[in-house]
Amino acid sequence: MSAPGAEPDDVRTLHKLGYAQELARVLGGFSNFAISLSIICILAGGVTSFHVGFCSVGGAAIGIGWPLAGLFALCVAATMGQIASAFPTAGGLYHWAATLGGRGWGWATAWFNLAGLVAVLAAINVGTFRFVMGAFAPDVKPTAELQFVAVALITASHAVINHLGIRVTRVLTDFSGYWILFVAAVVTVALVAAAPGYDFSRLWTFTNFSGLPGEGDPVWPRTESLAWLFALGLLLPAYTITGFDASAHVSEETTDAARNVPRGIVRSVWVSALFGWLMLCAAVLAMRDPAAVAEKGDTAFVFTMADVLPQWFALVLCGGIGIAQYLCGLATVTSASRMAFAFARDGGVPLSRWVRYVSPRFRTPPVAVWLVATAAVLFTAYAEAYATIAAAAAVLLYISYVLPTALGVRAYGRTWTQMGPWSLGRWFRPLAAVSVVGCIGLVVVGVQPPAEKALYAVGAMSLALLVGWFAVARHTFPGPPQGLMSREQLDAIVAAETAVHEREEPKA
Repeated sequence: MSAPGAEPDDVRTLHKLGYAQELARVLGGFSNFAISLSIICILAGGVTSFHVGFCSVGGAAIGIGWPLAGLFALCVAATMGQIASAFPTAGGLYHWAATLGGRGWGWATAWFNLAGLVAVLAAINVGTFRFVMGAFAPDVKPTAELQFVAVALITASHAVINHLGIRVTRVLTDFSGYWILFVAAVVTVALVAAAPGYDFSRLWTFTNFSGLPGEGDPVWPRTESLAWLFALGLLLPAYTITGFDASAHVSEETTDAARNVPRGIVRSVWVSALFGWLMLCAAVLAMRDPAAVAEKGDTAFVFTMADVLPQWFALVLCGGIGIAQYLCGLATVTSASRMAFAFARDGGVPLSRWVRYVSPRFRTPPVAVWLVATAAVLFTAYAEAYATIAAAAAVLLYISYVLPTALGVRAYGRTWTQMGPWSLGRWFRPLAAVSVVGCIGLVVVGVQPPAEKALYAVGAMSLALLVGWFAVARHTFPGPPQGLMSREQLDAIVAAETAVHEREEPKA
């Protein structure tokens, strides 16, 4: 019998790609969309990183910069969607890079993507803790030990929920999809209604806020170049509109994956870009004094709400934002654990046999779930590294986005001739070219001061991967299945599906 909700075509496609249907295929189109929407979470990155944009060139970073970056993210999502439609597996970016470019590219993409997802999880949960403390206990200065314990408890709760199965997670991420849009809409309407005036020119006026806050660490070092500051301000949407590869990582749990996965990727990006833009524009319009807001640094968004809204209402909205941020972390554990499971299934991580294990009862990879949760908590052990972790996370993810996209451009029409049902046609190559150039640009901007430590972290990781590949992995890493399946592979699929009570005979 098939897993409940599984479509025979989905299972056959997975078998043709060389994999067994081990995970429970119970997610529909909305659930696939909701998990990426939850990880993007405009109430997380859009709120906690608001100062990254506003303290560059003021309102123009929101009014002009955000939609420009949103269009770029849509290009990335669309090209990613076409590849996902052709190869709907939990490995996502890693599997695409290996199939389109070879084992080495796949291995590197896997580590960049996995490290990026773990770093994103760490940044999200630290950000959630700091946001809640800042909103509800502004006079309390949390110690590094308190932060570590709180983040560990938050992450452990995410792992427990994910351990209990995709059906439990689905309920919460579906709710998260509605919740994020509802709270964002309420925040937008409230800020517009409370605005002391409607100076729309703020949204396209370039104001040099570099060097602020004047006391303490400025968001951006002082410079007179508005063009460079505008480029730095693009990191606000870059930090926010990311993680949408989650739809691909739950491909093997999504019905009609070849269509619903690309739709989920693209829809999550344009919906987040639109709702996020409206919410942040409302914040800019609501400011009594933009220069005073810029002086608040990383509390700029919350300060704006507290300044124009009744205290009780601002706290209610902060509570709603905090819930959304918690659910953002939950969805990230789901995405990262499926990535770890898929990579281990192909022998890509140490102790792969254990990491790839799927619980017959819950139909989830519990070892992978707890592995990524533990790694994320360890990332936060040094509290002062939060800014570096957040910057490195975005850079690592965009590197993992650019590699399969660039390889897809090279392979398109040559070694990659069989497309999925969701296709851009002749638009794939030009949109992919835009995606590659834009991703490289964001990587360059993302490692500029004061985030230069991210450059050292990413550089060290790149060097380690280079050495690791030539010294060990190229001799030991088989990569994902390629070509026609052997009898041994068919037998392995049967055995894997039997172990989790999924007994459909695979078809060659």
